[in-house]
Amino acid sequence: MQAEKTFGKVLSRAAFVLTSMAGLGLIAGHAQADTWPSKPIKIIIPAAAGDSCDILSRLIAPKLTERLGQPVVIENRPGAAGQLGLVLIKQSPNDGYNFGCGQGGNMVVVPLAYAKVNYDSRKDFTPIAMMASNFLGLAVGNDTPFKTVKDLVDYGKANPGKLTFGTNGEGAFLHFATEQFRLMAGFEYLHVSHRSMGEVFTQIIGGGINATLSSYISLLPLVEGNKVRMLGIARAQRLPDKPDVPTLAETVPGFTSGGWFGIIGPAGVDPKVVARMNAEVNRALQAPEVLARMKTMGLEVHNEQPKFFTDLLERDFVSWGKVVQQIGFKPR
Repeated sequence: MQAEKTFGKVLSRAAFVLTSMAGLGLIAGHAQADTWPSKPIKIIIPAAAGDSCDILSRLIAPKLTERLGQPVVIENRPGAAGQLGLVLIKQSPNDGYNFGCGQGGNMVVVPLAYAKVNYDSRKDFTPIAMMASNFLGLAVGNDTPFKTVKDLVDYGKANPGKLTFGTNGEGAFLHFATEQFRLMAGFEYLHVSHRSMGEVFTQIIGGGINATLSSYISLLPLVEGNKVRMLGIARAQRLPDKPDVPTLAETVPGFTSGGWFGIIGPAGVDPKVVARMNAEVNRALQAPEVLARMKTMGLEVHNEQPKFFTDLLERDFVSWGKVVQQIGFKPR
């Protein structure tokens, strides 16, 4: 009996020590959040220099450094369509000093297009701040007869498989966007896959293909150089500085499409750190020089709370997942 009492006391003391340690850990965690940041912060870019994520992060890094009082270091880790960098972000300590830049392509499209991806975008990351989004444009070759979106859609309906669209690869974001446009408009086309959008542009200028959906800003120089014709933009409203360019939704109700770019962290970043980082990223995005540069890139600034980012991620998985299912795409 005495042995049982002694053993019980040992267990009680052990439980007390463990509880105390847990409490101290919690207190330490809050203390760290209250004094954050106290050392340099890293932002991993899952792409090479010159990518939109890279440019955006480098634009705001000096502003964050100034406001937070600690260096913000950008580290490019390209590879495997963004998968390498995202895995590194996932595996980083969630101590508030390790962040990254995610985008719709590598966080949504890649997991839908590949059979094996070593991250779960909705579980392995903490959405911090949505930075910007872009939108697509629909362009056709100058030698085509299409003058309006309706012309193109009607031709695709009347001539199944004769209308040709070029993209930068089977299972890429622009392929899925083109498929979504087809499904919503109700026409048929022949998909011509290329290794890059540069090849697509060469083909459309030379008359090898009829049309393409691509980022508006990448098409703009071709349009202004009279090399291709812009039929419409995949945006909810017309651009204030281009009021003569219709939206695709005016012909295909509800169709909008584009990419997005945002700051993320590994799962479990302290909410206080998330709130502070979100506020500072949003503040940095409003700097006049940042806004001016983003406009030249065809990017639209966002100034939202983390929940907006979380909800967008979930909506994108649902909407793009439906497209993948409807077209019978098999992950590679």
